[in-house]
Amino acid sequence: MYQTIPQLFSQIARTYPAYTAQMYKTKDGTFSSVTYAELASEVESLASALSTLGVKRGDAVGLISDNRKEWLASDLAILTLGGADVPRGRDAMPYEVSFILSTTEAEFCFVENEGQLNKVLGLASSLPALKTIIVMDDEYTQSGDGEGEITILRYADLVRQGRSELDDSARAAFIKGEREQGSSDEVATIIFTSGTTGDPKGVMLTHTNFAYQLVAVPKLIKRLEPGQRWLSVLPVWHSFERILQYVIVSQASTIAYSKPLGSVLLADLAQVNPHFMGSVPRIWEAVKAGVFSSMKNKSAVVKGMFSFFVKVASAYSHNKDLFFAKVATFKKRSRILDVIRSTLPMILLHPLYRLGDKLVFSQVKAKLGTSFIAGVSGGGSLPAGVDLFFASIGITLLDGYGLTETAPVIGVRPLIGGVKRTMTVLEGTEVRIVDEGGHDVQPGEKGLMLVRGPQVMKGYYKCADLTKKVLTDDGWLDTGDLAMWTHKGEFAIAGRAKDTIVLSGGENLEPVPIEAKLCESEYIESAVVLGQDKRFLGALIVLNKARIEEYLKEKGIPYLSDRLAQMNEVKALIEKTISEIISSKQGFKSFEHIVRFKLLGQSFEVGRELSAKQELKRFEINRLYEGEIAELFVS
Repeated sequence: MYQTIPQLFSQIARTYPAYTAQMYKTKDGTFSSVTYAELASEVESLASALSTLGVKRGDAVGLISDNRKEWLASDLAILTLGGADVPRGRDAMPYEVSFILSTTEAEFCFVENEGQLNKVLGLASSLPALKTIIVMDDEYTQSGDGEGEITILRYADLVRQGRSELDDSARAAFIKGEREQGSSDEVATIIFTSGTTGDPKGVMLTHTNFAYQLVAVPKLIKRLEPGQRWLSVLPVWHSFERILQYVIVSQASTIAYSKPLGSVLLADLAQVNPHFMGSVPRIWEAVKAGVFSSMKNKSAVVKGMFSFFVKVASAYSHNKDLFFAKVATFKKRSRILDVIRSTLPMILLHPLYRLGDKLVFSQVKAKLGTSFIAGVSGGGSLPAGVDLFFASIGITLLDGYGLTETAPVIGVRPLIGGVKRTMTVLEGTEVRIVDEGGHDVQPGEKGLMLVRGPQVMKGYYKCADLTKKVLTDDGWLDTGDLAMWTHKGEFAIAGRAKDTIVLSGGENLEPVPIEAKLCESEYIESAVVLGQDKRFLGALIVLNKARIEEYLKEKGIPYLSDRLAQMNEVKALIEKTISEIISSKQGFKSFEHIVRFKLLGQSFEVGRELSAKQELKRFEINRLYEGEIAELFVS
C-alpha cells in the first residue's frame, strides 16, 4: 500500500504503462500524448538530476508555472526525493514570489518560461538562498549564470542528464530507495494563500492529506475508470486542480491540458471528447450565457421554441426530483404529498421534454462531446440558476466544497443520487455546524462549519500562532464558512463568516484593503466590497457629502443635498476615482478591480451598519441593502 503520491504514481505506471497519462498541445494546435511509462521515466530522470544538484528530503522547491505537462513531472520528481514544492501561477506578482521563496528559503526554483525567469531574477537581491533556476520551456535556449550566483538550467537538459545517470544501476536503486522511504506525514506542498490583508499564509499539506481523498472522493464520484479523459483548465497551483490531477493519476486516466477561454475550450472539448472536466462556476455561467446569447439573433420562432422548451425542462426536472425524493430537505417534506403533486405533471411533461431534448438540448450537450459524464465544480458554490439549468437539460454538474487548508475537498455532490443545491461529506470526515455558542444547529439553520479529518492541513508554515487561531488541539478546523444541514444529512454552504471573497472563477481575495484604499479618496466616506460567488467585484459607496458638495460648487454644477447619489456628475466622478485608485498600477490584480458600484445617500450608523468598534457588520449590510446589491450583479 502506498504512503506517498510518488509511490502511488509508480504503482499506477507499472500497472498501466501503455495508458495515456497526459495530452498536451503541440505548436500546430493538435494534441500529443505521453504514456504512464514515458512520464515515469521522465520523473525518475528529473529526480536523479535534481538529486545530483543537491535537492534532498525536507527541501522546499519553488514551482512558478501554469498548467503544462512538465508541471506534473516536476511535482512528482520533487516529491520523489522527499521535498515539498512551493507553487504559484505565472500571474503571481513579484512581491508574492519574493515572499514565498524567501520565507521557505528555497534554493531551487522551477519557472515556466523566460518571462517567469526574468521575474525571479529581478528579485535575486531579496532571495539570498536561491542558487538554481530551472526553465521548463523548450524554446528557452540559454543556460549558465544569472544574477549573482544563481545558475540557470534547462528542464530538458536535466531530464537528459538524469536518463544518463540512471544507466548506473546503483543510481537507479538510490532514486527508487528515496521514493520508497517516503512517509505519509511528510509535507508534499506549501501553498501560500492570498495575502491581501497582510503576508500570505503557507498552508502545509502532507501526503496523507492528498492520499486520503484519492480513496474517499471516488466513493462519491463513481464511474471513474482507467483510460478516461479529463480536461484540465484550472490553475494547477490551486489545491482544487491539484487534487483533481492526483485523482486522475490514481485512476490511470488522462489529463488533457486546455485553457478556460471560450474559443480554446470549445475546440479542445471537440478534440479531446472528455469524460470529466474540473471547473469553477464562472465557466458554467459563461456556457449558460453563451447558450442564451446565441438565441438573440435567431428568428422569433426559434427564440420562442427555445424559451418554451427551457421552461418545460425546468418544470419537468423539478417534478421528477419531487417524485424521486431528490430535492433539498432544508425543511421537512411529506413524501406522499410530493409524489401525489408531481406524478401527473411529470407524465404530461415527459413527451415535451424528450422533444425539447432532441430539438434543442442535444445541440448544447454535443458541445461537450459524446463521452461527457460530469463537470466537477469547485472554487465557489454553483449559483442555483446555473445548477438548475444544466440539470434540467441533462448535463450533470457536481458541486464541491473545500479549502486550501483541507487539501481541499470536504464534500462533493455524489454522481449517483446527488441532490441539487447540496453536497455530501466525504467518508471519514467529521463536520459540525454550530451556532455562536458552539452548539450544533438543527437542519435548515445556519451555523459555522467546523471540520476534522485526514485532509486537514498540518498547519501554517512558520506561523504556529495563526495555526492555533483556526485549528484546535483535537483537530477541528474553523472553516470560516456558514453552512446548513438538510434533514437527510447533506449540507449546503450559506455564506461566509470571514471576510474572504471567492469569485465564481475561484479567485480568492480580501475586501478590507480594497475598501481601505477606496476610503483614501476624499470623495468616499465608506465602502463595502462584494462579490462572493460572482464573476466580478461590486461595491457599495457612501459619499463624503461635504467634499462632494464642494466639488460641485467648484465646477458650478447645481445640486440638491439629498439627491447627490442620483446625480450623473457624481457617479462619473466616483467611477473615475475608483478606476484610478483600484488599478493594476496601484498593485491590484485584474480580478480585484471594481466593475460596478452603487452610491448610497446616507452614512453608516453604529448599531446598524457598524459595530460599536466602528467595524462593518457585513451580514447586516447584506440584509439592509439586499436590493442594491442585487442590482450590482444583475446580468
